[in-house]
This record gives sequence, C-alpha cells and structure tokens, in this order.
Amino acid sequence: MKRKFTSLLSGFLLLLSINNSIAQTQQPNKLPDWAFGGFERPQGVNPIISPTSETKFLDPMSNKQVSWEANFTFNPAAAVKDGKIIVLYRSEDKTGVEIGTRTSRIGYAESNDGLVFKRNAKPVMYPGNDSQKEYEWPGGCEDPRVAVTQGGTYVMFYTQWNRQVPRLGVATSKDLKTWVKHGPIFKKAYGGKFFNKPNKSASILTALVNNKQVITKVHGKYWMYWGEEHVYAATSNNLIDWTPVTDQNGELKQLISPRKGYFDSDLTECGPPAIITNKGIILFYNGKNSIGDNGDKRFTANSYCAGQVLFDKNNPEKAIARLDVPFLRPMEPFEKSGQYVNGTVFIEGMVYNNKKWFLYYGCADSRVGVAIYDPAHPAAPDPIK
Repeated sequence: MKRKFTSLLSGFLLLLSINNSIAQTQQPNKLPDWAFGGFERPQGVNPIISPTSETKFLDPMSNKQVSWEANFTFNPAAAVKDGKIIVLYRSEDKTGVEIGTRTSRIGYAESNDGLVFKRNAKPVMYPGNDSQKEYEWPGGCEDPRVAVTQGGTYVMFYTQWNRQVPRLGVATSKDLKTWVKHGPIFKKAYGGKFFNKPNKSASILTALVNNKQVITKVHGKYWMYWGEEHVYAATSNNLIDWTPVTDQNGELKQLISPRKGYFDSDLTECGPPAIITNKGIILFYNGKNSIGDNGDKRFTANSYCAGQVLFDKNNPEKAIARLDVPFLRPMEPFEKSGQYVNGTVFIEGMVYNNKKWFLYYGCADSRVGVAIYDPAHPAAPDPIK
C-alpha cells in the first residue's frame, strides 16, 4: 500500500510540474470589452483549403491548360449567400520561383457549415484579355476582401499586380462567381495623384443589420480603411471610385502606424471588412513584427499576427484604442511553416453566420485556415507566448 501511495504521489507531482511548466510558457491574454474574441480553431478541421494539382483551366493569356492552384492557396475573402459561407481564396500556379513571381488567381469554395468546403474547378477572378490586362498581367489578382450591400451586390477589393505597381482594384457580382471588373479605385481621385503609387489591402466599413453584415456609410459616404505599411482611409459615393483621405499638405493621412517594441512594429496591414459596433469602429489588421530591438521579442521576428484597433464611430479617422498584443498568432505547424517561413496568420475574410463570427486567414502564405468567435461563449484568445 505504501509503495502504491508513493507511486501515485510521484505521478501527481510530475503532472503538477508539467502544468506549472505550461503555465510559465503560456502567458494568458485578456481582451478589452470592445474587442472581438477570442477566436477558437475548430479541432481536426484546419487547414480547410490546401494546394492541389488536380484542377486545371484554360488560361486565356497563354491559351494553355494551367494547374492554377497547384503551388499555394491562401489569403481568403469570405461572404454569406443563401445560407452558405463562400470563401474566395488566392491561388498561385507554378510559373515562378517565389511569391510575387507567379500568377495569382482567385478561387471559389462553398460550405454549409463554414468548416468543410467544396471547391470550384475553375477560378472566378483572373487576368484575361480584358480592360484590366495592363494592371493584372502577368502577376494576377491577389488578396481579395469582400462585403455585400443591403441590395445584395457583392463588392470585391483586390490587388491588381502587373509586377510593376500593385493597385487596389474593385469588382462587383450578384452571385460571387461572375464578376464585373471596374478597375483601379484611385484612378480618378485628385487627377490621378495616387494612381501610380503602390496601394493595397482595403477594409470597407460594414454593420450588422438584422443579423446580416452589410456595407454601411458614415456621414453619408462609404468608408474604407486601406494600406500595407500604415493604415489610411478613403471615401466613395458609388463604391467604385474612391478618394483617399489626405492631410493638410495633401498627402495620405496616416491613421495608425507601426509601433516600436510591439507585434506590429514593422507594418500594419488592413484585414477583413471593418465593422461598426456600439463601442466604435473595429478595424481588424495584420501586424508584422520587426527583427531585433524594434520588435516584440515575445513573438517571432518577421511573423504576421492579427490585431484590432478601435476608431471613433463619429470620427472614423480617430483611433481611440488598440490591442497591445495579437488576439491570433501563428501557433499550429501549418501556420508556422510554408512559403512564408517566419509564420503567418493573415486575416482577410470574416462573416457572421448562425450568431457566430467565422474568421478566415492565410497560413504561412500556403493554406487557408478558420477560427470561430462565439459571442455567447467566447474562447480564450491566443496566449501571449
């Protein structure tokens, strides 16, 4: 009996030691009351979309059959239609040697539960012999964000990449499969002043109306946040032509910027559509961590983690709060390794469905993952370390 008790005691002490070790290495993360989260990765589901060489389509530019999603599938937009969740994801073929040198196209996948997806064999957005060829070939159509109007028109903002200048383009659709391209969104503003300056990553403002997330206005105009290094803004009367917000010198007004010593010390890149709440406007964004003393050493250097910033809903240019640590960061093996070796959870698509928020993100620039926030039963956000 004594030997059995000693064995049980040793086992208990070992378990206690392991738990203490985990507690020491995983520091809890607490979100303020205005923020969304935490988001939980469903067990046994991720990644939900991965590369495949089985799907081919006739590329109108080369007139050849192309394995359009054979290399990597990542950076997704998301929308809800007829009770289904649609994910529109960036795909790369094998025509180049590294990111930016291959041709990107946008694929379509649909799901009844937001977890298991059926993919279309052909992309729904890609470079063609059309009015946007000079802006989209040979680099392609990249990194979409999608939202819907109250009238049911889906609006996609995406990067047009001709391997010279990245530009934000806009397209519209009624079914998420057939898209009408309208071209670069800043082409007309200020006589084309910002047309040839790199611009990407647009997060249009939305609101939850009758349990449906739809595009909304502020002070009578459509509003978006956009930008890769800094966060800027722009307004529109028609969702097609956009006017960047400028400062007193006529230059782009920086609303938030990288912070030395934080997870977003290298850049702050806009994520999925922003949303207005009773607390203010929440912008979800991707923060890149700097190397060395400029970055937050609790997180991997050059990794991308997900942050949130709160803007005043009456003055959407004014940031009033910001997370100091990410609510989502690379933790799973497929988030830490892939085309982007430093790890990435790159958020671009988020939808409200069955009273939960489904967040879709790129994993190490290689695959697509999902995490879910249930406001009635929120999970813990990713630990700090």
